[in-house]
Amino acid sequence: YGGRVTDDLDRRCLMSILKKYYVADILRDDYKLTNSGLYYAPAEGTLQSFRDHINDYPLTEAPEVFGMHPNANITFQVQETKKLMDAVLYIQPRATTAAGGKSPDDIVGELAAKLAESIAPGLDFDEASPGLFDRTATGQLKSLSVVLSQEMERFNKLTAVLNFSLKELQKAIKGVVVMSSDLEQMYTNFLNNQVPGIWERAAYPSLKPLGGWIIDYHKRIEFMRAWLVNGNPPTYWLPGFFFPQGFMTGVLQTHARKYMQPIDSLNFTFHVLQGKETAEDVTEYPEDGVFIDGLYVDNARWNRKERFLDESEIGIMQSPLPVIHFVPIQHYNPPPLLAPADPKEYQCPLYKTSVRAGILSTTGQSTNFVLTVGLPIRPGTDSDFWVLGGVALLCALNN
Repeated sequence: YGGRVTDDLDRRCLMSILKKYYVADILRDDYKLTNSGLYYAPAEGTLQSFRDHINDYPLTEAPEVFGMHPNANITFQVQETKKLMDAVLYIQPRATTAAGGKSPDDIVGELAAKLAESIAPGLDFDEASPGLFDRTATGQLKSLSVVLSQEMERFNKLTAVLNFSLKELQKAIKGVVVMSSDLEQMYTNFLNNQVPGIWERAAYPSLKPLGGWIIDYHKRIEFMRAWLVNGNPPTYWLPGFFFPQGFMTGVLQTHARKYMQPIDSLNFTFHVLQGKETAEDVTEYPEDGVFIDGLYVDNARWNRKERFLDESEIGIMQSPLPVIHFVPIQHYNPPPLLAPADPKEYQCPLYKTSVRAGILSTTGQSTNFVLTVGLPIRPGTDSDFWVLGGVALLCALNN
């Protein structure tokens, strides 16, 4: 870092690493730094014995050196491959028309026309379910209805950008309008199955390629439209929100108004439901709080039989989390991130995307970070074990 670490999650990670080395046991000859026993501090000896000890280490460090799961190697290789392929696509010359084949203009024009036809109309308040936007007896709008209206505004703005840019791109290919720098970049992105920058600037954070991004966009619109037309759903698909942090605040505000409690005295507790894997499995509404579906566990998995966080299976980097109940509780304070290692629960950070980074907001936290979710962990481990493993919850995958 080269300076003071101010982010609590970063500080927690660094402290968990230092706890492995800054301990009295490091002075014992039998103290091992990894489970395999390959890495340890050598016993007292000569300079040559220390050199020999260092030379005996493998040339490439295994993930266990950093406390990570073996799957970390697979993730690293996938990321390196993606960087290489992106570089190849970037320097690839624009193909010319082969005999009997389609030209790049034909390919992009057809794709733009197909996408333009698939874009659904904007979300309209006239479609709203009766009573959804009615005011309460005190003249206030319902908190979750306010969240919905804000999400509708953001999605309608995105839809307008999609419609306008797709029409302009088709005109530019035909020579009706000038091909601007944004449209030229959009043209190249379509050939490479990438999301255009003009869309990304108006959209939510996403790491998906163009095909997956479009499918995800339609799924988000469908969720918002179903909420608008049918009223509040039994479960909320958290990945479908532009701003899930605002939804979390809306849930707390709803609870605060219901029980006449100060909102700043409320915090969430979490319960993973048994036998409820998707939204279709939930038909009843919770008495308090909300049911959330669509989250993924990164670098770990949820043990459905024993109901705790467990290590990933080899080759499976992310796994779906069952429906989880977010329950607001008054005067409940979750354990501080820098508290001593907890043998029962891990404060698992929830991010919008797997990049786990974003712009610092006015709250001092990354815009990609939503909140921490307290999850029970496998007996015999502590919270430091899962911190070193880089375990987190994600709203969306990369594909």
